[in-house]
Amino acid sequence: MLPTPTPAPIDPTLRQITVRAIVTGMLIGALLSLCNIYSGLKIGWSNNMSVTAALIAFAAWRGLALAGARPFTLLENNLNQTAASSAAAVSSAGLVAGVPALTMLTGYQFTWPVLATWVLSVCLVGIAVGVGLRRQMIEIQQLPFPSGIASAETLREIHAAGSGAAARVYVLLAAGAAAAGLKLVEKLAGLKAWLFPGTVHLGAAGPVSAGNLTFGVEPSLLMVGVGGLIGLRAGLSILFGGLVAYLVLGPLALAEGWVPRPTDPKVAAGAWFGPLNKWLLWPGVAMMVTASLTSFAFSWRSIAATFRRRDAGADVVERGDVPLRWFVAGLVVATIFSVIMQRTLFGIGVFIAFLGVLLSFVLAMVGARVSGETNTTPIGAMGKVTQLVFGALTPGQVAPNLMAANVTGGAASQCADLMHDFKTGYLVGALARYQAIAQIFGALAGALVGSAAYLILIPDPATQLITTEWPAPAVATWKAVAEIFAQGFHALPAFTPLAAAIGGAVGIALAIAEKLAPAAIRRFLPSASAIGLAFVLPFYNSLQMCFGAVLAAVLTRYARSWSERFLVAAAAGIIAGESLMGVGISIQALFT
Repeated sequence: MLPTPTPAPIDPTLRQITVRAIVTGMLIGALLSLCNIYSGLKIGWSNNMSVTAALIAFAAWRGLALAGARPFTLLENNLNQTAASSAAAVSSAGLVAGVPALTMLTGYQFTWPVLATWVLSVCLVGIAVGVGLRRQMIEIQQLPFPSGIASAETLREIHAAGSGAAARVYVLLAAGAAAAGLKLVEKLAGLKAWLFPGTVHLGAAGPVSAGNLTFGVEPSLLMVGVGGLIGLRAGLSILFGGLVAYLVLGPLALAEGWVPRPTDPKVAAGAWFGPLNKWLLWPGVAMMVTASLTSFAFSWRSIAATFRRRDAGADVVERGDVPLRWFVAGLVVATIFSVIMQRTLFGIGVFIAFLGVLLSFVLAMVGARVSGETNTTPIGAMGKVTQLVFGALTPGQVAPNLMAANVTGGAASQCADLMHDFKTGYLVGALARYQAIAQIFGALAGALVGSAAYLILIPDPATQLITTEWPAPAVATWKAVAEIFAQGFHALPAFTPLAAAIGGAVGIALAIAEKLAPAAIRRFLPSASAIGLAFVLPFYNSLQMCFGAVLAAVLTRYARSWSERFLVAAAAGIIAGESLMGVGISIQALFT
């Protein structure tokens, strides 16, 4: 367990909850929610935006202070980043997974008010659970919640030494401007991915070009920025997975006729991601699901500890917790709200909906515990557990399978995000009840703006998603699992059941090896989840993520001081810059 810095004492005379702190968090979080939706639909990845939000707010209010505004305090900034990270996390409330998967499978079309209300209902379930867990996990069990510690240290640093903070802000803004500028040039110049020359011969099946197999480079910095955050092991694993998928399995499937060659001349001349993905996603999805569930099972001690209470002791200090009656009322309201939404929107039976919310409570607690110890929230695994349960309880029904799992995954994400924020507040001397209020306002802003952005970006999921432009790996995963329960294995493409079985076995084996191997060997083992992800992305995405990871590793090795201060800011700036420009281009297209 990581050592926890000493918490700051609470000083009720310090300015904390102010209108400007909450509004700043809502505005910044609304913008950052667009980034997570954009990157989630591109690569199935979302980012904790707490540090980014703190830096942006610090820069904005420092500028306003020069014009006469009173300084933005550390505790105000803490509430800002609490609201902003809550808004940014709404991508996991279904917008990059269950919601588009449901539309693709059933044709159900969301309107903006309905979608925003649904997303908010999912978030409120997670917030209610997080409020109840705060004292146990933060004060009594002292779980590390590493992202919370990082946010607290960032707040202390930037509010104690403005010059250092300004430099990080400049790096973030410069990286964002570069990525946004390249995205704008790509749009205006009509640039496409540059596909590599060369040919792969498939025997009697004939030749196929390297470009057909998605080998190339995309004129984008987004994947490079993501690679800078995921680490060298994950980056190399993604490259390895891409080579296996598109240099071994893809050509094999084409040669054997399991994947039909495109007959449209325009499609045949470019990347064959669509046809190949329909086959490759099955071993890739199986590998990701089994690896996630196996790793989840190895967390049994954390799971058991979640439901064990220990005496708080006399040394636990009141940190301004939400009153018990408010917590109980919030839990009841969140449950009723979620059940009504599931019944009204998707025709899910009241008992099944209520059971889904109860399961979401349990799995959100488990997810928060795992996130507190590992800094990774197993959103995918939480959702898959619910899909498996409701696949058995409601066989052949897509809506309960997807949307009950949507509640679970979204609640786990929002709960874990709040727990990291609670950790930050605990360390900087914030009142927890104020953070809970900020979290709710942030979820509201994210639900309103994020839902609108999703509907603008993806008006037709059936034709837009699981393509070279929007690979949407999380959507592919959720859709694939729901299809199995709805149609059975017999409906899968040729030889995919065998491929899925092999991929699933590899995922289990690698997850077991990762947990049991000695530390000296473990760091050389590939990541099953990263390999599986590469199966549902074009190869050029995997190549550029690996490049970003290698570049970050080199900078960390040879420019450690710079990397410690600026690497995360640079990578976050790249992701935010391209994402916001991409969303802006999509909005502009509506008026042309």
